[in-house]
Amino acid sequence: MDYPIGTEYDIPFELETVLTGYRHGIFPMGDQDDDTIYWFCPDPRAIIPLDGFHASRSLQRSFRRGEFEVTYDRAFREVMIGCAEGRPVWITDRIFDMYTKMHELGAAHSVEVWQNRRLVGGTYGVQIGGAFMAESKFHRVTDASKIALWKLVERLGQADFEILEVQYLTDHLRQFGTREIGLEEYLIRLETLAEKKCEFRPVEDAGDDDEP
Repeated sequence: MDYPIGTEYDIPFELETVLTGYRHGIFPMGDQDDDTIYWFCPDPRAIIPLDGFHASRSLQRSFRRGEFEVTYDRAFREVMIGCAEGRPVWITDRIFDMYTKMHELGAAHSVEVWQNRRLVGGTYGVQIGGAFMAESKFHRVTDASKIALWKLVERLGQADFEILEVQYLTDHLRQFGTREIGLEEYLIRLETLAEKKCEFRPVEDAGDDDEP
């Protein structure tokens, strides 16, 4: 069950407030109809184990064909735009601007999937120490969003992250090994990981900001 704990009138929608919220298991979502920011704190929380992600054989075959290229933090804004396509829009202008600002400060990151130099899928989220909170993903061709999630899990494991939180358990996410933990357990783990130093972006990408 999820519940709103406030609106923009109760909790200022500011950078420090948003980051503090994430540290306490709270995240914002926009409302396109009235531009209100709602805050949510689901219990239980959906977690993808970094050592237990299930990539199907068909997905692995799709990636091995070499049609896709994966990058990190190369096109954050474009990934957010893709995530807002064709669905109820909670990624409002205010949300877009806030997360772009967090990305510029190194607190939010993206995974991009390219095909023939065209962005065809991706995912993005927020980093709090050794924890990563995935916000949304999208695809424009078959398997692109699944590859983005798979490579996000792979990257987080390589960088010694310990939690990948995806908010709500859905049938779609269940296929990847996603499970639920109680909010209390999640917050305890989050508190211990908040100060951990993890580098999201691979070292080999650090000096290259160009698209493929």
